[in-house]
Amino acid sequence: MADFTPDQLQAWPLFASLSAEQCTQLLDRHLQSSHGPEQVFVMEQDWGESLFLLRSGMAKVRTYTADGDEVVMSVLGEGDVFGEMAALDGAARSADVVALTPVTLVKLRAAPFAALLQQDAGFALSLARLEASRLRDLNQRFAIQSGDATTRLLDALAYLARRSSVANDPQALIPALAQRELALLAGLARETASRTLSKLRSRGTVEELEGGLRIADLQPLIKRGLMPAHSKGG
Repeated sequence: MADFTPDQLQAWPLFASLSAEQCTQLLDRHLQSSHGPEQVFVMEQDWGESLFLLRSGMAKVRTYTADGDEVVMSVLGEGDVFGEMAALDGAARSADVVALTPVTLVKLRAAPFAALLQQDAGFALSLARLEASRLRDLNQRFAIQSGDATTRLLDALAYLARRSSVANDPQALIPALAQRELALLAGLARETASRTLSKLRSRGTVEELEGGLRIADLQPLIKRGLMPAHSKGG
């Protein structure tokens, strides 16, 4: 696998303001790897001595309740950075990261990343904005859990579409995932998620394409307050 270059790193929004020299420092002794679906490549309670860039594919960040129930905290897509918080404070990882589709990763050492944050206030601010955006996303997703099954599944599908698209497009193709994964993300029983998805297909809200699903009609999401009328890819 060819080396990941400073130019490629600068194409990522978080690193766009960095110089080629700074990117070279971050990429010192970086590693690349590929993983298949369902493979756990970051484990909860591992020590955080590195952070990761998701070059391709989709993964989920999960943890478990005291009763052993799986909770999906977020979904990662192409262009995402993760593992940076444990890399900063040296604490154990707070969740597993599991491949949902085939993924390729770049693994960076934590020390150059932490040093650069101390030296470059603009870079530190970019990271703070990223974390704020993730927290807002998480709050919005958990607020939806009080909604009905259709609302929750529509929100989960739109979220997956956005995560699978660099353009943040709610109508992007959602890779074919097991219905269990859809149900977990929506906070629904698998049978409920299956019935609800069938209804959405029959209404033409969701269409099945080669390779996955796509939200064909955004109006049900707009009517339920899941997105503003003008929001596509924004």
